[in-house]
Amino acid sequence: MTSSMYEYENKLIQMGKTHICGVDEAGRGPLAGPVVAAAVILKPGVILNHVNDSKQLSEKQLMIALEEVKRHALAIKVVFGSVEDIDRINIYRATKEAMVAAIEGLDIQPDFILTDAMPIPEYKNLESIIKGDQQSISIAAASIVAKTTRDAYMINMHTLFPNYGFDQHKGYPTKKHVESLMTYGPTPIHRKSFQPVKDAILKFKKQNT
Repeated sequence: MTSSMYEYENKLIQMGKTHICGVDEAGRGPLAGPVVAAAVILKPGVILNHVNDSKQLSEKQLMIALEEVKRHALAIKVVFGSVEDIDRINIYRATKEAMVAAIEGLDIQPDFILTDAMPIPEYKNLESIIKGDQQSISIAAASIVAKTTRDAYMINMHTLFPNYGFDQHKGYPTKKHVESLMTYGPTPIHRKSFQPVKDAILKFKKQNT
């Protein structure tokens, strides 16, 4: 864990901020499943030894990091942006709405918010950081909560839809996933506004007419 992960938080603590909220999401790119936003307020000045950008961690490391976040967080809130929301208002807006709902749903209201590359103009006390999950411990903590929550959801969906391999690819557009989609057709958790789900819908519509 590099000390640079604490620079944003340390600067804000020096400015008198005590409830710094990191916000991140998981699942903007998949063809299936919700987008999941997490907001996390860590205890001020805490050092986390196992937390890093969630994309850099193995499944085992993710679970260790998640337990560390839970031990050292003052507040955590997770919100799902549904497939229906994604198809209705687009993935960017569904992600932003889920992030806002996560912030609003915290038991403690933050005095400053750090997001991973998501500007939210409604908040004046907010900084959007490009690759924030690699630069802010609060955002990295939120990324771990969001990813582990979403992964668990998609593994559960595998039991309902075993032909698609959701337990392996978590809904991302792998070759196997796209092949399954074109073979078996879309499930209720597929995003109808995304390619190649649109192609699969069209294919099965033609077959049934």
